[in-house]
Amino acid sequence: MKVEFHNQTEENVTKVKTLIRGIFKTIEADKNMQVIFVSPDTIQEINRTYRDKDKVTDVISFPNDDEMDDSFGDIFICLDRAREQASEYGHSFEREVGFLSVHGYLHLIGYDHQTKEEEIEMFTKQEEILAKANLKREVVKWIFKKL
Repeated sequence: MKVEFHNQTEENVTKVKTLIRGIFKTIEADKNMQVIFVSPDTIQEINRTYRDKDKVTDVISFPNDDEMDDSFGDIFICLDRAREQASEYGHSFEREVGFLSVHGYLHLIGYDHQTKEEEIEMFTKQEEILAKANLKREVVKWIFKKL
């Protein structure tokens, strides 16, 4: 699968792009997707406009509804929020960015987590993809952070 990137921030995203490309190189697909890095203000505006939630979020994905197009859709990621969440959850920035990109991708291809069953299915698939990329969740650190 080809991943196209668009950086709408001042941040150097070279390493992040390499990380995401590495995650998705094992996924065979005849379509591509776009990953757009945005500021907290931009993702808040997108969240407000399309989800009626006036707050900064980490990732938002929009599936492509044009079946003739060769794209799964767009994933918007706020790297500032990813950095904050990595610290909150006690894992690396790379793990968090990997999680957000895979989470967004799974939404693009039809996964959701509205019910407990859907959540289990989606999060299991997410962890399988992240494990292949050597981005397993550091469970021990996460558990102690919660205590």
